[in-house]
Order: sequence, then C-alpha cells, then structure tokens
Amino acid sequence: MTIPDDEKIVPPKKQLIYKFLLLCALLMGYFVYLSIQYDLMTGGLASLLTWTFFVLCTPVADAGLLLDFPLRLLFGVRMIISEIAVWALAILINIVSLIYFEEFYETTKLTTLLHMVLTTPYPYWSLVLLSGVGTFLSIRFADELMDVFHHRDRGFFHRNSYMHEIVIIVFFILIFIGYYELVASLGIDVER
Repeated sequence: MTIPDDEKIVPPKKQLIYKFLLLCALLMGYFVYLSIQYDLMTGGLASLLTWTFFVLCTPVADAGLLLDFPLRLLFGVRMIISEIAVWALAILINIVSLIYFEEFYETTKLTTLLHMVLTTPYPYWSLVLLSGVGTFLSIRFADELMDVFHHRDRGFFHRNSYMHEIVIIVFFILIFIGYYELVASLGIDVER
C-alpha cells in the first residue's frame, strides 16, 4: 500500500526536532511565567534551579533528555557523555546559587525542596546519589538500545544473553524503591 503525497509521514529526525522545540518552548514558557510573576533575574534563576532539581533529584534522565537524546540522534554523541556534562552544569549552578543567590531557592515549591535536599546532607544527599545512579543506569541502557537499533555492538547482546540488562533492570527497580522511600520521608505525597 502506498501513502498519498498529501499524507506524507514526518521523518524521525524532524519529529525529534519538533519535540525538542516543543520542550524548549515549554521551558521558555515557564521562564516567562516566573519572570512575569517575579522579575527577569528571579524568573531566570528559578527556571534554572527547577531544571537542576529535575537533573539532580529524579532517578531518570528527564531534564538531561533535552540534550542527551537529540545530541545522540543528530550528532552521534553518546548520551552518557552529554549527561555527565548536564550533571556538571547542574552541580555548578547550585554551588554558585547556594553561595551567591540562596534567597532564590524560596521562589517555588520545587526550588524550596531542592534547597532542603542540598542543605541537609543526611539523609537527603542519598536522594541525589540514588538519582545519579538511576539516571546513569537509564542512560547506559538507552545508549545500548541505540547501539542495537543502529546494529552496532549486537554481538555483546548475543554473547551475554541479556543477563546484563536484567541485572540493570533489577538494580533500577531497587533504586526506585529506595527513591520512593526517601521522597516519602520528605513529606511529599507521592500518590498524586
């Protein structure tokens, strides 16, 4: 069956660009909202701190996916490399913010929560640690899937009978359980 010219399918790279632009528009909308709500500097810093919350305090590469997946598909940069850069940037933003702009953490509920996590080493730094391990495991798994998708390193999967992936998935489930318990201890209603 042939597809008529007027019903052409958007190529995957264009779909990726559209989704990336949509995510960027969402971030810009959030920045504009906070800038109108407060002022330009407060809106900018609160937006950056919110982004760093999703990088440092969630066990999947959600905020990093703004860069990781597009860079992998468009330029072939391994997601693990770009995620290391994302984490380094998020940590740097928070170090500078904690030293010079600590009052901006009081802007939103997420930034207030981020401040509490960053300034309470025990037990909340373990939330960042679990998030880091979960994020880098998910990125490694995604990189391996992309390699298989592009028919590279297929021999690795055949030699190991997917045992490597099963171990990663089990470890990832344990990370989510620990993460859930830590988030619940923060007093956040995780059921909603």
